[in-house]
Amino acid sequence: MTLSQKALSNWEYSLGFILDSTYNGIIAVDKNGYVVVFNESAKNLMDLRDDVVGKYIQEIMPESRLPVILRTGAAELGQRIMLNNRVCLANFTPIIKDKEVVGAVAVIEDLRFLQRIVEELSSVKEMKEVLQAVLDNTNEGIVIIDRTGNIEMCNEAFCSYLRVKNDRITGKDISNVLPELSLKSVLMTGEHQLAELRQIKGNDVIVSNLPVFHGKEINGAIGKIMFKHVYEMDSLVNKVNSLKNKLAYYKDQLEKVSGAKYKIDNIVGKSQVIAQIKETIKKVAPSSSTVLLRGEVGTGKKLFAHAMHLESARKHGPFVMVNCAAVPENLLESELFGFVEGALAVTKKGGQIGKFELADKGTIFLDEIGDMSLEMQAKLLRVLQEKEVQRLGDDKAIPVDVRVVAATNRNLEDLIKENNFREDLYYRLNVLSFYIPPLRDRREDIEPLINFMIERYNNEFGKKVIGISSEVYNIFIKHAWPGNVREMENVLERAFIVIEDQIIQPHHLPVYLKKITQTQIKISDRISLKMILEDTERNALIQALQRTGGNKVKAARMLGISRAGLYQKLEKYKLLDE
Repeated sequence: MTLSQKALSNWEYSLGFILDSTYNGIIAVDKNGYVVVFNESAKNLMDLRDDVVGKYIQEIMPESRLPVILRTGAAELGQRIMLNNRVCLANFTPIIKDKEVVGAVAVIEDLRFLQRIVEELSSVKEMKEVLQAVLDNTNEGIVIIDRTGNIEMCNEAFCSYLRVKNDRITGKDISNVLPELSLKSVLMTGEHQLAELRQIKGNDVIVSNLPVFHGKEINGAIGKIMFKHVYEMDSLVNKVNSLKNKLAYYKDQLEKVSGAKYKIDNIVGKSQVIAQIKETIKKVAPSSSTVLLRGEVGTGKKLFAHAMHLESARKHGPFVMVNCAAVPENLLESELFGFVEGALAVTKKGGQIGKFELADKGTIFLDEIGDMSLEMQAKLLRVLQEKEVQRLGDDKAIPVDVRVVAATNRNLEDLIKENNFREDLYYRLNVLSFYIPPLRDRREDIEPLINFMIERYNNEFGKKVIGISSEVYNIFIKHAWPGNVREMENVLERAFIVIEDQIIQPHHLPVYLKKITQTQIKISDRISLKMILEDTERNALIQALQRTGGNKVKAARMLGISRAGLYQKLEKYKLLDE
């Protein structure tokens, strides 16, 4: 073993000894929220097992605030929590290196243990060096006095606050050093003073004073100062209000903003092209580069976006979906970037955060990006370049850490030539590009898709369909599937509504999939005029979208209906790229 290796080994041994000799529970996570270290006190406080290193913090401690600290970069001090029916005080602090949050640490104090430490002052003196090292590594100012009120011990944070050296105040009466702390009053009353707001040396601070008992006698006291200047307190209040607004918005948007739920294995298909796309996604998902998903309506771009998120290091973060074409142009900016109170005609106290902020530390899926106006494209480009958003009505820039996955069924290159899509945004989005081929170009995927959907609809409808007839299979193989996988879903769902036996036959299919004579219509009492008209209307919508390259404005004009009317019909027939 080399000298450097031996030194490193000794250092690691000393660090482990110090941590496990600490009465406070300490548990730290890396920047992704995975546990990297914990000491024996944390293990006992939280009933941890030995194999928790490497696990996500909220799997072992659901109420932990560490993921919030990783997102905000702001410490949360003096938090009163309950652990296994014990009252504890916790400090959640970010670990910052080179101005970046690289992790977070929780220091948890069991008040019983803290009291035991000071009750046995003689033992504390013998362990003074270890205890001093622990105290000096906290953000709080801590001072310990004996039964007469003289300072026995204090840490660097306490001395720094008073701007004096430790040896100049040790042994002195606390009332002469810092009368505003009122620590000697605890010696007289024996009562705890927890998290009280006081003004000390012109600053508002949070103070906790604890009596130390030896048997039934008060043997000393501990004082703690958590430094919170007035402007920091105001900032905390603003953050609390912001969190309240965020919570209300989360509840309101719960149905609209859902987490990712489709893994890579949920994508059905045995064709070589689908297998290659899935394999490539596994390789590139860990990066934070922007992704562009291309393909016709109904090819399953949303599923690939979900899978991209769940294969990435951001899988524990939010997954937020926005259909750029479905949101009215005048509301899209506030939807994406949020707004402050009074910025819009809509009255909403506290304003509203945007989808980009909701997706912080996660992924945002921008569907139908090709339908976005040039003005909004410019604003989106700025967010991608600066990695920050600005709410409507506010001049404050808010940093966001978001991976962008965009999707479109339109030809962006043609839109660039027509000056309807920004070339610089195109290159920003097209870092990683995937083309999802239409179902007609991968017909070997039809059979596994049929089997998957039959199993799904059997569970949904409570039926026992075992398959399709050879005639139906031939129809499926020969059909062009202009609506792709989504069209097949609708066809089989309709079949399940009308079927009464176990094999799907041609007469269970929509009219547009086969030639139907008047006789066939008469003998099939399940086929009504309404169903024939709906099938015809649905097919007309698919054809119009195909002919216009997915341009919904042109499709609406071709069909002689309004844009809003088109969206209503697309939603009715489940043809929207959601």
